[in-house]
Amino acid sequence: MTDTHSGGCQCGAVRYRITGLLGHSGLCHCRMCQKAGGNFGMVLLTTPRKQFEWTRGKPSEFASTPVTVRGFCDRCGTPLYMHETGDENYEITLGSLDSPDIAPPVDEVGIESKRIWFDTITTLPGHSTTDDRAPEDLARLVNLQHPDHDTDG
Repeated sequence: MTDTHSGGCQCGAVRYRITGLLGHSGLCHCRMCQKAGGNFGMVLLTTPRKQFEWTRGKPSEFASTPVTVRGFCDRCGTPLYMHETGDENYEITLGSLDSPDIAPPVDEVGIESKRIWFDTITTLPGHSTTDDRAPEDLARLVNLQHPDHDTDG
């Protein structure tokens, strides 16, 4: 049996499929990943290009170095991948997978740029969205995001 995994952007304009075994998943703290994701870094999943296909739309690209492009949806801005010239792999953003829990990160790279507070974020007090919002506020939070599965449109 062949494993098949799908993913895409937040609005659903760009979708992809990975067929086969998933590769290495790691958390990158480099400053470029911080800027590209607008966050503390990015979790990237190595995927051979030959196992990867776009099933809806095509991403736009930004050249973040002379040999590196970063793909994203030009409608909603979702970061989708990083690719280096000559590399046979894509580095897919783990959060763009429909089931991101299937490939938890196994290591961290680019730690020279790790935010000084990063190691403490899992110790912060936690609470759910419903703890902070009145029922009438929650009713206005209609999810317009594409569902976490392939659709016809």
